[in-house]
Amino acid sequence: MPSTAPATTAPVTVIGLGPMGRAMAGTYLDRGHPVTVLNRTASRADALVARGARRAGSVEEALTASELVVLSLTDYEAVYAVLGGADPAAFAGRVLVNLTSDTPGKAREAAAWAAARGATQLTGGVLTPPQGIGDPGSSTLYSGPREVFDAHRGTLEVLTAAEHRGEDPGLAALLYQLNMAMFWPALTSYWHAVAMADAHGLKAADVLPLAVGALDVTRFLEFYTPRVDAGDHTGDVDRLAMGAASVAHVLATAEDSGADTTLPAALLDVFRRGVAAGHGADSASSLVEVLKRP
Repeated sequence: MPSTAPATTAPVTVIGLGPMGRAMAGTYLDRGHPVTVLNRTASRADALVARGARRAGSVEEALTASELVVLSLTDYEAVYAVLGGADPAAFAGRVLVNLTSDTPGKAREAAAWAAARGATQLTGGVLTPPQGIGDPGSSTLYSGPREVFDAHRGTLEVLTAAEHRGEDPGLAALLYQLNMAMFWPALTSYWHAVAMADAHGLKAADVLPLAVGALDVTRFLEFYTPRVDAGDHTGDVDRLAMGAASVAHVLATAEDSGADTTLPAALLDVFRRGVAAGHGADSASSLVEVLKRP
């Protein structure tokens, strides 16, 4: 199964040409790889074809053009919509690098689906936006058969640094979703702060220095992590009741500003549930226990 071609020249197929897929296909072209592309809206491939990519005329042609097939689709429903009708024989010996976002369970189901057709899935979670593709400082987490990952690591690292996290095909999907569970609330909190600031005549540029400091929580993560793992939520440094009061002040400020209050109201509800559960004198880290059992 592993390719014997040098990583710098190994052919690659990219299926799915949204911003991420286009960035990946373009990076492979820049690095000298023969690239075959396929997208349901065929015109999205035009610019890549003009740069030297080959446009596949069918799913079977896309699959058989390369041993390594990169999937960059919206979700696993889209994966089956694109690949499901293909001749199963076209999958034989392929390595499906599934960079599609979805749940760990669906990643495991897709790996079994691929295996039934003679293919192997490497699940990947890309931890960079499209503009980070091709930057060795960016990273992607992978899970699946280690020997398959090792055989194609050089080609995968054309896109980003590549880290194998385990054999379970669902693990990379889980880690990716954990990343998103932190990323989206953090970024949305910034947008909400900008919306609140606007009511007071401030611009995003005025908020930026605050945002950089507020969203760099490294010291908090390093402090709380060993305590959480030890089940230690002692309120010696902070208390959940004080945190609830602070979030209430944020909510009131949002109301006074005329900004949307959905986000701070939801956050205050979580804090108040923690207090109601008897954690008022404990650290705010006790919310971990509350969130395990909503």
